[in-house]
Amino acid sequence: MGPVWQAVQSIRFQLDNVLSISWDSTVTMDNLCREKPVLDSLDARLLLLLTDSPRLGVLECARRLGVARGTVQARLDRLTERGILGGFPPELDLAAMGYGLTAFAVLEIAQGKRAGVAQALAAIDEVCEVHATTGQGDLFVRLVARDNDDLQRVIDEVVGVTDVLRTSTSIALSTPVPPRVRPLLERTAKPRT
Repeated sequence: MGPVWQAVQSIRFQLDNVLSISWDSTVTMDNLCREKPVLDSLDARLLLLLTDSPRLGVLECARRLGVARGTVQARLDRLTERGILGGFPPELDLAAMGYGLTAFAVLEIAQGKRAGVAQALAAIDEVCEVHATTGQGDLFVRLVARDNDDLQRVIDEVVGVTDVLRTSTSIALSTPVPPRVRPLLERTAKPRT
């Protein structure tokens, strides 16, 4: 062991002591270096609670979870900072809003033009989401319309976007499994045995 190794070990020992005194006796350099899960059980339980009742305040979340208000606020801040929690948009029923038809379009676009095409698609109000994909097409687009005539108008707008070469559109007949994250959160929320 050379002097550099001894210095590193000395610093590690000092940090272990400082951390164990300042934070918690279980916190050491080894624990800090281990990869932590993206979500722990409390994070998942908090997200499930907010999924079920998005209008709950921090204090009520803390009460229902049996933790301090500061803990809930810190978790929400961390989840937001890490990009896991992007906000609390209301869950809307598009059919009740008059957009009863959902369709999916696979677009083939000119090479290297994805950013421009995506920007133009974002300007079409009925385009709900766009995903860059592998396989036959380049972009997978979810769009809505009021009826078949309206869908034709929307498709014409999509086809009119510069650098869209070809489209293939399918109409959704039903949604047997709506967008969801609950099963993933429930699995994470379960205590590990």
